[in-house]
Parts: sequence; C-alpha cells; structure tokens
Amino acid sequence: MTPAEIRDAITDILATIAPDDNVEEISDDVEFREQLELDSMDFLDIVMELRKRFRIQVPEEDYPQLVSMSSTVAYLEPRMNEH
Repeated sequence: MTPAEIRDAITDILATIAPDDNVEEISDDVEFREQLELDSMDFLDIVMELRKRFRIQVPEEDYPQLVSMSSTVAYLEPRMNEH
C-alpha cells in the first residue's frame, strides 16, 4: 500500500470512530487527541480496527507510534509492504 492509501484508510477509520469531527482536515503532525474528541477507548477502537483491516498485530508498546496521522502512516507503511 502507498502512504496515500494508508492515510485514506486511517481517515476512514477515524470517520467511523469520530463521526461528528471533520476528519478530512486532520493535520498530519498534530496528535489525533488534540484534533478530535477521542478518549482512550476511542484510541483502542482505532488500534483494533487497524488490526482487523490490515491483519497486523500492534503490540501495546507500539501504541505511542499511532498518535498522529504521519506517525501512524510511518508505522504502518513497512508492515503493509510485508503483506
């Protein structure tokens, strides 16, 4: 998958989890929690959806790498290319 395809998939996941927020205008380098109304359960929902859609494991110690759009894309890109 390309970074743009990964970004689109993440945007889709965020739109499902935070339907009242405008996820199309998310800044790449600002943490999701600063831009969207997300709590810790929402974050876990994001992780679970990433696991389900991409069939990858995301260890808990890697969660800090999933805090913004750019960091999440950077984390997922090499894992997507392995599939």
